[in-house]
Amino acid sequence: MKNVFKVALLAAGLFVAADTHAQVAEKAGRGIDKGAKAVGKGAKAVGRKTSEIASKGASAVVDKKYDAKVGPGGQTIYIDKNSAYYYVNKKGHRIYVREAELKNKPM
Repeated sequence: MKNVFKVALLAAGLFVAADTHAQVAEKAGRGIDKGAKAVGKGAKAVGRKTSEIASKGASAVVDKKYDAKVGPGGQTIYIDKNSAYYYVNKKGHRIYVREAELKNKPM
């Protein structure tokens, strides 16, 4: 009788331990997912900032800067080899604008 009781107690203990381990593993998995998501967001932000700085540097070297006007949001305007006006957005992309959309630079 003692052996049957010991086996039943051992089986119940293993069942409880396995269930608890599964809950801990599930919580750890959620924590890992949150961490991976945060790292992904940080990497994306760094990549965009690097792209923006590289694009602005290349524009400053290759193209002419238009000192008298600014973009619709106060951005620095560049003039490319085809006399087109553009500014570089936060993602590093060139956004072309018409001359009529440009504003006078505040003094």
